[in-house]
Amino acid sequence: MTKRIVSAIVALAIFVPIIIYGGIVFNIAVYLISMLGLKEFIDAKNAKKPVPFFINVIAYIFMTLIVLVDVNALSTMYSLDYRVLAALFIAFLLPAVLYHDAKKYNVTDAFYMIGGVLFLGISMALLIMVRNIDLNLFVFLFTITITTDIFAYVSGMLIGKHKLLTEISPNKTWEGLIIGTIMGVFVSSTFYYTCIDPSASLIGVVSFCAFLSLLGQFGDLIFSAIKRYFGIKDFSNIMPGHGGVLDRLDSIIFVLLGFTFFITII
Repeated sequence: MTKRIVSAIVALAIFVPIIIYGGIVFNIAVYLISMLGLKEFIDAKNAKKPVPFFINVIAYIFMTLIVLVDVNALSTMYSLDYRVLAALFIAFLLPAVLYHDAKKYNVTDAFYMIGGVLFLGISMALLIMVRNIDLNLFVFLFTITITTDIFAYVSGMLIGKHKLLTEISPNKTWEGLIIGTIMGVFVSSTFYYTCIDPSASLIGVVSFCAFLSLLGQFGDLIFSAIKRYFGIKDFSNIMPGHGGVLDRLDSIIFVLLGFTFFITII
């Protein structure tokens, strides 16, 4: 527990000033995080079957293109050049035919890489876009995930009796999910009314926050399922006591993706 707390304090000391400052410093930080996240995603697959080196290179190139394609965007409409998408599919699928050894690289591997690059790349691009639009909005989304995670963890540890999905995450409980959601909604709704839009509809904001809080928790479970499938405990050990980049960003990635459904009405 002490190691977990110290790691969290160090991470906050590093990233809070970067988030507040924004601009190119924040963009570079997110880009570096996206590269680390992609490495963890590939390393997870390497635990079962190594990914060829040149496929790794292709993945990092396309991750760079997707994350930085519209780095200064202030619009709530994210755009991705169709040429980038077309090149992405060709670059990953063509080697599956030309490689001549399905045991080393095949179509299933290709779609894993395509999905991973798009999934992580778009999420990180959305992270930059939200910070460009408004710092308070950025903090609001993180408030949902952080508050939900803290209260779900603590309540699950103290009073959790009924397991949620033991085959995926044996420590998750229904009590943690319910209390985490309630507190996540309460704190994030209060922040939204105080710092973003005091005139917003109460039902709308509560529903919006509840949806994102639940989605973030199931995002955590999805990443746990990935780890379970590949037989790994954490994606890496970059943050002692917490795991890797993907272990820490699992919830916010899904919150960002879910946020796109509300992005034009907030």
